[in-house]
Amino acid sequence: MEVQRPVFAYHYTSLAAGQWPSINAETGFDQHVLACVLSRALDEIEAGETTATEAIGLSCAELRNVLIHSFPLARFKALVVDEAPEPELDMEEELLRDLLLGHARPSDATSARFAKIIARRAMRSDHLWQDLGLFSRGELNRLLATHFPTLAAGNTNNMKWKKYFYRKLCEAEGFSLCTAPSCRECNDFDACFGAEDGESRLARLKNGADLV
Repeated sequence: MEVQRPVFAYHYTSLAAGQWPSINAETGFDQHVLACVLSRALDEIEAGETTATEAIGLSCAELRNVLIHSFPLARFKALVVDEAPEPELDMEEELLRDLLLGHARPSDATSARFAKIIARRAMRSDHLWQDLGLFSRGELNRLLATHFPTLAAGNTNNMKWKKYFYRKLCEAEGFSLCTAPSCRECNDFDACFGAEDGESRLARLKNGADLV
């Protein structure tokens, strides 16, 4: 691989070949996350399920900015931004986006962008780290701790992230959907705190499994 090759192009080539991409742990993590999200979105776009903006949750201008500044050499027809509609938010996604934006690092455009991406991808049905195309829950933990430190710090019991987000939304509205007196006495404890394991998209590619 050429040293100057952008992360997304490298990730996408590696994914197509069923190989693990390398990551610059110090400076490239945000770009790694974006590459994973874009690669995951491409699966859905190429399957005819959605458009670029609908899959990622960014406006045309925001997505164009990501591609120009973060992945200038990545050219994929599926990510034709000019022809994509602006993403529409339902109430659930809007509430989650506002929660994340409220805990984003002040005046940080990258954190604000991740708030929109996470809120959109959280509408999918897998674990959130899988929705984002990440390698593991640990990477999601790092992403949230970096860009939404006060929100992440509140998850002291390691609750599943989607469950935790919705608990925070309920608390903000002054009610709770949970009727158990405490988590320790709840019959559905594993639904909130069970392991968020499973294969990542990358692992399935590496193992030669078919992707749904």
